[in-house]
Amino acid sequence: MALKAVHVSDVPNLDQVPENASLALYSTRFSKGVEMGRVASRIPKFLVIGHRGNGMNALQSSDRRMRAIKENSIASFNSAANFPIDFVEFDVQVTKDDCPVIFHDNFILSEENGTVFERRVTELCLSEFLCYGPQREAGKEGKTLLRKTKDGKIVRWDVEKDDSLCTLQEAFEQVEPSLGFNIELKFDDCIVYEQDYLINVFQAILQVVFNYAKDRPIIFSSFQPDAALLVKKLQSTYPVFFLTNGGTELYYDVRRNSLEEAIKLCLEGGLQGIVSEVKGVFRNPGALTKIKEAKLSLLTYGKLNNVAEAVYMQHLMGIEGVIVDLVQEITEALSDMIKPTTAEDGGDKNLLEGDGKMQMQVKSKPEFSQRELSFLLKLIPELIQL
Repeated sequence: MALKAVHVSDVPNLDQVPENASLALYSTRFSKGVEMGRVASRIPKFLVIGHRGNGMNALQSSDRRMRAIKENSIASFNSAANFPIDFVEFDVQVTKDDCPVIFHDNFILSEENGTVFERRVTELCLSEFLCYGPQREAGKEGKTLLRKTKDGKIVRWDVEKDDSLCTLQEAFEQVEPSLGFNIELKFDDCIVYEQDYLINVFQAILQVVFNYAKDRPIIFSSFQPDAALLVKKLQSTYPVFFLTNGGTELYYDVRRNSLEEAIKLCLEGGLQGIVSEVKGVFRNPGALTKIKEAKLSLLTYGKLNNVAEAVYMQHLMGIEGVIVDLVQEITEALSDMIKPTTAEDGGDKNLLEGDGKMQMQVKSKPEFSQRELSFLLKLIPELIQL
């Protein structure tokens, strides 16, 4: 188990919670008059959430869009804000001197004199963390920033639009204020964390959130069951979602191995929802009914969420939202699929000119009967196994 079990009943509540804080503040994205609690805090619309901002960086991908803007950066967040999305998702860790910073990987890799070395983010002080990559100070050059791929290859972290590493406070101060933050509480699966350490980490994060969030919508999430339970215990202002692979990968901690276990954890800990790998939902669509019966919200993440048809299918299934990398493409596709066609749109056909030829682009809104939708839900799990 990656986290040492925490008796959350023994953890004191923080006292920084503002008196007027509630989901009712989310007036642009949530229903008016919403009150805390699993029933009332359900998300009332289909949300689109930018993954690490405008999308994660896949440095070896042939798709230039995956290398366009540095992930988890102010530039990426504000780029995503140019499109009709509701939240950006990003990863928060806390430095050795108790500063919450935004960075996905557990280690920072760099190179000096031809030697590659790595340092754990949480073992750096803030000034050390910020010295990697582009620097905000004119004329100052930062240390080389490298990245290790899943197959262990070391590559240069080269993107078309680079940006400095940033803190959580800077994100609150510099990102479009109407854009919600889905804050993933990031931990290393290979470490057993002591309770006192976790409390210290969350107090540092919550202090920044309560001081700078103002009316910005906030969702906390974590793959670590005990971390999700603990942050829910430490504050009652913002919803907490449990992140899960939905059974697509197996872990020593059984609470991470299925949607059914995720439901159980949420109900026992008073969490508001689940964020699942989309394949986990498509392989087990019956779990969606159980999630709805438990009055929990469901969001999804994963590569399939960069396919417009897969996202639209989730909309039809009643899933509340998706975390995507291709923010522009998915928001444009959903606009065509979900919004009703009007006479002003010229029907469902638009003429486009390209390469000197007139081309016909058909913008169709897929329509399924309940019987057809039921058939698709039975078929998808078989297709996903391929």
